[in-house]
This record gives sequence, C-alpha cells and structure tokens, in this order.
Amino acid sequence: MMLAIDNLLVQYGHVTALSGISFTVEEGEIVTLIGSNGAGKTSTLMAISGLVDKAGGTVRFKGRNITDLPAHDIARLGICHVPEGRHIFPALSVKENLIAGTLREARISAQEISRRMEEVFALFPRLKERVGQSGGSLSGGEQQMLAIARGLMMNPELIMLDEPSLGLAPIIVEEIFDLIIKIKAAGKTMLLIEQNAAMALQFADRGYVLVNGRITRQGKGTELLHDDEVRKAYLGE
Repeated sequence: MMLAIDNLLVQYGHVTALSGISFTVEEGEIVTLIGSNGAGKTSTLMAISGLVDKAGGTVRFKGRNITDLPAHDIARLGICHVPEGRHIFPALSVKENLIAGTLREARISAQEISRRMEEVFALFPRLKERVGQSGGSLSGGEQQMLAIARGLMMNPELIMLDEPSLGLAPIIVEEIFDLIIKIKAAGKTMLLIEQNAAMALQFADRGYVLVNGRITRQGKGTELLHDDEVRKAYLGE
C-alpha cells in the first residue's frame, strides 16, 4: 500500500472541509478524486502533504504514519505535490525551474541532476526546446508541463496533481493526460484531482467521488464513468 488515508478530518475554524474520509492508493495506480468546487479535493491533498492541520484521522505512506510530520519531511519521503495554478518561478529559466525541484536533496550530484533532466526531457521534449526561456514566457500548457516536470525532478514515489488541466484548451488537456499516462508507465504512482471528470475517470485505475467533504462513491474509473448518478452530476448528462 503506497498511501492509506483513514478517517481524515480537516476543519477551517468552524467550517468542516473533510468529514472523516478514508481511501487508499496502491503502488503504480492512478487514483482520482472528483467533485464540485468546495467538495474538499484540494484540502485532501494539502492535508496529505502537511500544508494544513488535521483535526483527526491518520495518513500513512508506505506503512509509515506521517500524519504529524511537517511538509518538508513529507516531501523528503517521496511525496510530490503539484498544486493548482502551477506556481512555477516565472523569472527563472526552464532549466533553473527544473533544478529547483532537486533542492530538497542537499547532497545530490550534478551528474544526477543531469540524468534526471534528460529523463524529464524525454517525457517533455517541448521543455527541452525551451530550456533557456523564462518560465513566465511559456504558454499555459507549457507552464503546466514545467510544474509537473519540476515535481518529477524530486524523483518522487507518489505524485499528487491538483487540477492539471485547469484553464487549458481541449487539445492541450489531451496532451497533459497523455503525459500522465507516460509518467505512470515510467513507474510512478499518482493521486489526481481533476474537474474534468470524464477525462480523469477515463484514465484512472480507481476513483472516489467527494461531496461536501464526504466520499459518496468509489470504484474503478470505468465503472464510475458509466455510473448514472456520476454522469448526471459531473458529466452533464
């Protein structure tokens, strides 16, 4: 078991964002959380990565209880969180943004950085073409690619992606999901938050539906894709 969430509770003052949710992510899977705005999806990722306090429940990564670890220690264990909105460094070049992904490793060698960069460029050839450009000069889709690529430079075991297709043109969305499949094929495990439920469920091994901080449905991605209630609520049918 790569990740096990048990009865996770998150509150912001008097507002409950997560009401005791439980789910798992197995090694090598793509697991997606779908739900409307305010359902608790982003709060789930932030709680896992230690960016918000947990009011209850446990988070286990590869059997280890990481519930109360600070965010930097959770990252060092091999959990990468690519947040909504990309958050690249616009003034830095593509290469510098990628190198920034390795800063948690104080003793990493220049050779290892170069090796990882070549692996990333094999997945993202467009970034290699723009290696000297500033991050801020890239298109929205390219910035999203850079954000994911920077996360991969951490050499993580679990990658958590928050709304990777948000604000992108449909053709670029397809390109992002093709990359997600390639990343999985490279042996990575992914937890994906995505408002494009149809696309997410099409590619996910398993999915969970979040409604008002509670998990109301779960199953294989293809099963949820054909679930009448899911189709009505999230696929506009």
